[in-house]
Amino acid sequence: MKKVILLMTVVFFGALLLSAAKNGEKKIPSKIDFCGEEAPLHIPDVRERFDRELVVNQNLHGSTILIIKRANRFFPIIEPILAKNNVPDDFKYLAVIESSLTNATSPSGAKGFWQFMPLTAKEKGLEVTDVVDERYHLEKATQMACEYLIKAKEKFGSWTMAAASYNGGVNGLQKAVDQQMETNYYDLLLTDETFRYVFRILALKEIMQNKHVYGFNLSAEELYQPLPIRKIEVDSSITDLAKFAKSQGVNYKELKLSNPWLRDKKLDNPSKKKYVIEIPIKSN
Repeated sequence: MKKVILLMTVVFFGALLLSAAKNGEKKIPSKIDFCGEEAPLHIPDVRERFDRELVVNQNLHGSTILIIKRANRFFPIIEPILAKNNVPDDFKYLAVIESSLTNATSPSGAKGFWQFMPLTAKEKGLEVTDVVDERYHLEKATQMACEYLIKAKEKFGSWTMAAASYNGGVNGLQKAVDQQMETNYYDLLLTDETFRYVFRILALKEIMQNKHVYGFNLSAEELYQPLPIRKIEVDSSITDLAKFAKSQGVNYKELKLSNPWLRDKKLDNPSKKKYVIEIPIKSN
């Protein structure tokens, strides 16, 4: 009797595993493009590189779920800035692979959604100090990313190459172009990270646009909602941000979460620079 039960158990769980495997099988899309520039999936290595990133990101289940949840809050901030600059909407997925839509810090010191190094940020006009770090200011950092990408597109002739240069650097990518006498990303042999970079963007785009196909069945209620805020302009120093927060009807935690670019407990502003601070609006 025990042998029969054991056999039935093995058969039952075997059937479940087989069913799960079949449900988990996803065919590679016949077509995929980045900013309207089609990836040549008929080339074996291109197809396999795309497949690798699809498999990896589909199976980073917890990480990908959190990205999808965050996108509902942050894409509405990023998308209008891309549109205003005539930068294709697909570049929001570049921010996804750079930071998972968090104010991340890389081992090399790059920070924020768009992962700018301090020197680069300063050269492009962002304020980076111990008190204010605008790499954490989503709107300003997105605008800076747009300006970079537009120039890279003008140099390399395609948005795909502009995206690759965001990872490999303009000089690094140009060196590969000159050495290999190729101008198409998909025809270049690059460092491993840059070699995978555009495919990571394509994979997240595919998964996030077709999340139910890939097993990410999230309801609207599970997504992180945009947070209502009001904006106030200040042009003087704030000696104590905790007291300032209380004067605005919020607490220090809420103020800092809404304004991650404020890096200290105060805001020194001897030059009378105008800052826009976001104050969260609490629901009743």
